[in-house]
Amino acid sequence: MPVAVAGGGLGGLSAAIHLRVAGYSVRVYEANTRVGGRANRIETDGFRFDTGPSLLNYPWVFDELFRAAGARLEDYVELLPVEPGVAFQWPNGTRFALSSDLAALAASLEPVERDVAPGLMRFLSDAGAKYDLAFAKLVSRNVDNPLVWFASLRMRELKRLSVWRSLYGELGRFFRSRHIREAFGSYGMYLGGSPFELPGVFSILPYGELAYGLWLPRGGIYGLVEGVERLARDLGVEILTGARVERIETGGGAVKGVRRAGGDVDAFSLVVSNVDVPVTDAQLLGHERLLDRRRRKNARVRMTPGVLTFYWGVRGAVRGLGHHTIFLPEEYRAAFRDLIRGTGIPRGLPFYVSVASATDPTLAPAGGTTVFVLVPVPLLHRMGDVDWEQVTAEIKARVLERLGRHGCDLTADRIAVEHVYTPRDWRDRFGLHEGSGFGAAHTLFQVGPFRARNYARELRGMYYTGASTTPGTGMPMVILSGKLTAERIVAREG
Repeated sequence: MPVAVAGGGLGGLSAAIHLRVAGYSVRVYEANTRVGGRANRIETDGFRFDTGPSLLNYPWVFDELFRAAGARLEDYVELLPVEPGVAFQWPNGTRFALSSDLAALAASLEPVERDVAPGLMRFLSDAGAKYDLAFAKLVSRNVDNPLVWFASLRMRELKRLSVWRSLYGELGRFFRSRHIREAFGSYGMYLGGSPFELPGVFSILPYGELAYGLWLPRGGIYGLVEGVERLARDLGVEILTGARVERIETGGGAVKGVRRAGGDVDAFSLVVSNVDVPVTDAQLLGHERLLDRRRRKNARVRMTPGVLTFYWGVRGAVRGLGHHTIFLPEEYRAAFRDLIRGTGIPRGLPFYVSVASATDPTLAPAGGTTVFVLVPVPLLHRMGDVDWEQVTAEIKARVLERLGRHGCDLTADRIAVEHVYTPRDWRDRFGLHEGSGFGAAHTLFQVGPFRARNYARELRGMYYTGASTTPGTGMPMVILSGKLTAERIVAREG
């Protein structure tokens, strides 16, 4: 049975691979000249930039994808360790770096919390148990009924997940230092919520990076995308680039096919959309009954913040930066409030900087450095009708000023190549709803069966995959999303 996949992001490619393994004929339609979605690539004058994700975590998820296809990840992708992993810096000079080496991690944290080791060990044990439980019983399952979802957990397991305690409060059980709590809580930025509101179960995010390490594929994150694309093609998945799906055709309560830019219609009774769910429903589907119901639901979905991203090709080496550094403000709580509910750029600006060429020098020409900066900003509808050229210039100046304060010798005159994606660019290039960088948020009632389902109950043959549906955001989650969507199709369609 043939399946169309609209969008060649990692979720779409994962779904295509699993469906092909299950015996389906699969064609992927990608609007851009390259697959990858937000995990894309820019190449200019010998500089190669990953447009979105800058590190790979949970490598076991990718191992499983390749094994499911009878292949080995290492035959397609070479992973380079990033050690130490993420560094954190505050305006007052406080700094530490995370490491998968326990002794090095404890030594890095000790200056900000004396005698940190006992609390660190308790945190790793507790978060590790949460991590194993979440992936064994919650994350990797297609469940629509919340009662059934939670019923898989014994009462003591449910209590252990700390879903009724905030992430920041959960971290306070193990660490006295606000800086450690703020660093580990900052992962909430990518989940679309404040660590003061997100459930404590998300302590599994920093744990997962510490336990399984952080990695950079040779050739950057896009090297991983190329490996996954090659696996799909080796299996017989047909991948069309420069092939935008303008409409998913419907009739009689069922999917009928996809209409390409130019007007040609290809007949399919099964369609998987890797475009964000709200964008799929509002722009690709012409089924009014479906739209009337889902528009109301989509309007209530909280999205992760928008993102403004800079890609700088720099002359010479850049001192004072490792592979990945997160810069946090002193006004920590206010910054999250401004990002999630505000209408302008936060006064205290959080952002991160990735220097991938520090790990893989082939990403820059000889003597050069690639620098990627991601700045979260409020969603497009909250920002209103702003002059993004002016906003971009202001934020660039603030970022460079902050870097200089921390001893980084990166100045504007050293930037030889610059590309910028505003939230509008992310929306228009990759179909990201409201310019949201990471898809639907992970509030308590937007996870598991509360999250947008990976199928349309009102429309036979319509399925979804990617960051805005289950299980969530981030490269490992969208790979699992593709697997869950394929399992759903096999179970429902045979």
